[in-house]
Amino acid sequence: MALEEKIYQYVQKLPQVFQEELLDFIQYLLMKAEQHDRREWSSLALTFAMRGMEDEEPQYGMSDLKVVFR
Repeated sequence: MALEEKIYQYVQKLPQVFQEELLDFIQYLLMKAEQHDRREWSSLALTFAMRGMEDEEPQYGMSDLKVVFR
């Protein structure tokens, strides 16, 4: 039996109020998965954008700061 079928069978046994709660939880998990995917793509994009810059000298130093916080 496929996972989807098992889940469907269990959901059918739940009272309506718990089915609604389960739907809310599923929507939360989908949102969380989408955010995770966006973070991974963002990190990958930054990695590719910065590739080759590891050996470059910094353009600015401490003397370029107008205000120093200590």
